Amino acid sequence: MPTTPLNEIVPVLQVAIGPVILISGVGLLLLTMTNRLGRAIDRARLLKAELSQRTGEDRAQALAQVDILYRRARVVRLSIILATLSALLASALIITLFVTALLHWEQGFFIGLIFIACMTALLASLVAFICDINLSLHALKLELKGIKPGSG
Repeated sequence: MPTTPLNEIVPVLQVAIGPVILISGVGLLLLTMTNRLGRAIDRARLLKAELSQRTGEDRAQALAQVDILYRRARVVRLSIILATLSALLASALIITLFVTALLHWEQGFFIGLIFIACMTALLASLVAFICDINLSLHALKLELKGIKPGSG
């Protein structure tokens, strides 16, 4: 295997910094998303425990909230999966950059595909995250039904 001089590896290190920063940012997004998932699950468990004490319209409202919370949990799970896929693709991108540099392969098209897949997964994750936020506002609207703004 031919050796690669250091002066050829340094530019690859500089190029690899972008995906490393991306992984760090996605990690922070994942932290936020897992916190939202945990809160939705905790809220659903709390509502389930209260269901036996609720009757009539109050019970129907609680069941509607549980339904929304379940949908939210599924959407956040999708968002987490897509964000994780984005981080994995960024890692694959870094590895591919180094392997192609070390072996002197010209794989620009393949590297471009990995980058596009990484960004597409991140974009889809963020869209799912926005859907979760909209669902949480819908659940809040159900919970506050009948309360007039500014009445307290």
